[in-house]
Amino acid sequence: MRTIRRMPRPDGFSWTQRADGTVLITHRHRPAATLRGARAARFLAEVDAGDAQLVMARWTGSYRFGNERRARRHPRNAGRV
Repeated sequence: MRTIRRMPRPDGFSWTQRADGTVLITHRHRPAATLRGARAARFLAEVDAGDAQLVMARWTGSYRFGNERRARRHPRNAGRV
């Protein structure tokens, strides 16, 4: 029987909104992304509507923990961007 392994749940993210409307996303107290204007507003709407840790991982690009990295080096995917 084959065991299905799931990706670990993202954690360690936090965000702060500055007075000028800029949103700073940090991961384990290190800056991960800075969002301004319409992107910041869209991010805040998504955080209010869903799982904040998952939303922040997706917005910073830190959500690939599984086989995506291995698959990129596979010969079948050679030449793909």
